[in-house]
Amino acid sequence: MSANKLRNCKSLILGCAGLQLSDAEIDFYAEQQPYGFILFARNVETPDQVRHLVQQLRSSVGRPDAPVLIDQEGGRVQRLRSPHWFEARPFGFFGTLYKTDPKVAREALALTTRLIAADLLALGVTVDCTPCLDLSLPKTAAAIGDRAFAADPTVVAELGALVAEEMIRAGILPVIKHMPGHGRGTVDSHHELPLVTASREALGGTDFAPFKALAHLPWGMTSHIVFDQIDPEFPATQSAKVIEEIIRGDIGFDGLLLTDDLNMNALSGTLADRAARALQAGVDIVLHCSGKMPEMQEIAPVCSVLSEKALSRIAATNQVFDRPAQSLDPNADLARLSVLLAES
Repeated sequence: MSANKLRNCKSLILGCAGLQLSDAEIDFYAEQQPYGFILFARNVETPDQVRHLVQQLRSSVGRPDAPVLIDQEGGRVQRLRSPHWFEARPFGFFGTLYKTDPKVAREALALTTRLIAADLLALGVTVDCTPCLDLSLPKTAAAIGDRAFAADPTVVAELGALVAEEMIRAGILPVIKHMPGHGRGTVDSHHELPLVTASREALGGTDFAPFKALAHLPWGMTSHIVFDQIDPEFPATQSAKVIEEIIRGDIGFDGLLLTDDLNMNALSGTLADRAARALQAGVDIVLHCSGKMPEMQEIAPVCSVLSEKALSRIAATNQVFDRPAQSLDPNADLARLSVLLAES
């Protein structure tokens, strides 16, 4: 991609409404030049349809390598479903298996990740919003639940690293989430604002630890959570203090930083306000997922073109696509996974 073309991109990733783009969507994306796009279940029907939609999205902005994202974790959070695609177990399954047989858990998770990656590659999807590095604690909100591997930060980091490394080897960019940790959130940030009262010191040795261990990874996503011992006023997504001191500082993450979906009710104010505050706080790119045209028309004008720092982070993360991708054999992987899990 030419540097000049990328410099015209806005600090914005958008969804779309349906199974194919309308003329209005094509015109809007061409004019606004979002950096990339994200797919949801409403955009998915068959492999051929998804491939065509991915091509439409990229054509609309005139960039054949524009990133197309999806949430394909496993369990409750996977937009691609049978009969056309592999359905994975949730991360919590592998965390539980790890307690009794770490070797089997690691192999099963690696096989699962490669099967997911093969599905994404066949569709042209280049970014998977996984792994979830949040801790699974007694009061963790159900919205996270079995999306988390375990309560032990060391186990979370080990299994999360395995997922990320398999994705990268296959040629898919992983996104670590939800920075700097959602595990202590006891309410669903889709509906209300979680408040975490633990001290910075306590969080540093627990919730923040998996992110610090994987701070070298290319992309990350923020959480809509208030950490009141760090910044009592703003959730992490909109907190300059959390982003600068914790995510960029203590954790040491210097990759591309996205918000979680701006539509989540943990955030307050208009959508334009939510986007502007997040960008002012230091995120690189805001994520808006609904695909609703009036909402996109509200958000796009407040999103600036990509900053020089974001451009340098993109250049660094795109090195994933410059190396030869691992050759995948989904049939062999699925057969081995079936045997492995039958024996465990």
